[in-house]
Amino acid sequence: MGIHFIEDGISFLKENTPVDEASIRIVVCSLLSYPFAVIFKRLPDVNYTLKNFYVVSVSSFYVFGILNLYSGIQTLLISALGCYFITRYVRTSAMPWFNFVFLMSHLCISHLHTQFFVEMDNSKIDITGAHMVLIIKLTSFGWNVYDGRRPKDQLTEFNKSRVIRRHPNILPYLGYVFFFASVLTGPSFDYADYDKFIHSTMFDDVPDSKRPGRTVKRKIPKSGWQAFGKFSLGIFFATLLILLGKHITLDYVFDSQFVQQHSFFYRIFYLWALGFVHRLKYYTIWEVAEGSCILCGIGYNGYDAETNSFRWNRVQNIDPWAFETGQNVHACLESWNMNTNKWLKNYVYLRVAKKGKRPGFKSTLFTFVTSAFWHGTRPGYYMTFVMGAFYQTIGRIYRRNFRPIFLKSDGTGKPTKIIYDIISYFVTQLAFGYAVHPFVILDFKKSLQCWSTVYYYGAILSGLTMVIFKGPYSKVVINWLKQFHPPAVQAKEEKIGKVDESKYQLNSNEKQKIKEVLVNSIPGDSLNTSDDIPTLGLPPIDVLEDMNKEEFDQDMKDLAGVWNSFRSRRKSISDDDFEGLKDAYNSFKEEINDIFASQSDSLKNELNKIKESKKKD
Repeated sequence: MGIHFIEDGISFLKENTPVDEASIRIVVCSLLSYPFAVIFKRLPDVNYTLKNFYVVSVSSFYVFGILNLYSGIQTLLISALGCYFITRYVRTSAMPWFNFVFLMSHLCISHLHTQFFVEMDNSKIDITGAHMVLIIKLTSFGWNVYDGRRPKDQLTEFNKSRVIRRHPNILPYLGYVFFFASVLTGPSFDYADYDKFIHSTMFDDVPDSKRPGRTVKRKIPKSGWQAFGKFSLGIFFATLLILLGKHITLDYVFDSQFVQQHSFFYRIFYLWALGFVHRLKYYTIWEVAEGSCILCGIGYNGYDAETNSFRWNRVQNIDPWAFETGQNVHACLESWNMNTNKWLKNYVYLRVAKKGKRPGFKSTLFTFVTSAFWHGTRPGYYMTFVMGAFYQTIGRIYRRNFRPIFLKSDGTGKPTKIIYDIISYFVTQLAFGYAVHPFVILDFKKSLQCWSTVYYYGAILSGLTMVIFKGPYSKVVINWLKQFHPPAVQAKEEKIGKVDESKYQLNSNEKQKIKEVLVNSIPGDSLNTSDDIPTLGLPPIDVLEDMNKEEFDQDMKDLAGVWNSFRSRRKSISDDDFEGLKDAYNSFKEEINDIFASQSDSLKNELNKIKESKKKD
């Protein structure tokens, strides 16, 4: 049993709040991470063994003293030790995939065991949550070790920043695996971050004037106020959860009075509010966990000389404001479970693609399957995922066909665009209000019962949209909507050339730079095929929808000169208008496609000549 006064506090909260005992115990551990983080920052910077031992000791206190996870820790250790020995002793190129299959199989077994052989008990901790976080860290660890055995010239900048050249000993490895501030709920991070954190090299860019300590300067900068801000947000969301959770419940949705006494519009807005209540639990725990990571220092993400301030967003996992105010599905998903999104992109999606080839349908499908199995095997997860997949497609359809109606020819918004923004907001939020509940309910029949209270509006409207815009009369509908698009858009789409776009087009020097960049971006085999030359070796705009702004800028780095020149001629686009940036990128890509389509053969010849000349040099 845990310490008596902690147990008494847990009992009090269980009796006086709508929060279950398991969640309370997790929150207690997260809160205790703050004083433990304060102690950690005062450990000697160069005593790495002490730091790692301290991390493992605190996590052990959580597991055995508060959570009582005597059996659950066995599950975590099987994955952790299995990964350790696989990555240490398997030396083939298949090692990361062997590691991936082992870890995902073990997680799948854990999910199935919980689903079919464990009776639901809210007083006990479900270890699968911590196991899921661990799988992210361990699969990433496997790829980082593998990258450490590869030549540097075969690695991307992202890979180089996270590579593991020397396999760690068991103590620092366990410190990484069971880091006390994130062992239960995340956030996840790579081993390279943990190693830099323990050795304090993460803080090398901190100016001496900003290092704390009067006599002996410590390397980890002060982060009390930043951590307090995250902690305060967590407490705010916890308070909302307690207050709203008493009045907005899932049980009421299954009560016959819910349908009999309330209108359809009341019910859809009730489900929206209920979805918000569901998210409050995640907001609470993720904000509190991030705050403790910031306080101990691992949340540090560099010093900004221009603003003379530190960035503390290295392990940020959620942006509640962005999600709750999101006007499209992409904006909401990008702000939810950020570290899982990064893991799926960098360690699944991009790793499936063959060397020298850009990710395609196989990468997309494999990533979707991985995400689904990672979350669990219960039907409710898949019901939410399928709706989410439809929402992504439908969101692009609406944005492509309706958004231009509310724009001027120069791409800026008309006065009526506020109408589009408001409608987009409510449509997006109500769509999530429909889709998220199976993720919480989990049971197939009960999920259908929940959806039936609002007449399956999310599924029906999604189906109608697909029929209208993908069915036999789609061209008629799309062409009818195009007549309301601004003239510049119509001219571009219809190729009538009534609008002078010459000032926006690439000049001869820019075209030459693009040709040279293509030499490095196109696999050698592609020049010998009859296929169209890939555009820039960059992902298409559909894939770009799933990137955040930093990743977008990183992918455009090799063409920064051309891109910035092209973008500067479209002065209506501001730095924070990412939607406008993507529109400009799409125009940029289409113009190059036009060049390639008209000069395909000559381009291939020129590319071959350039390659030959480089070989001679």
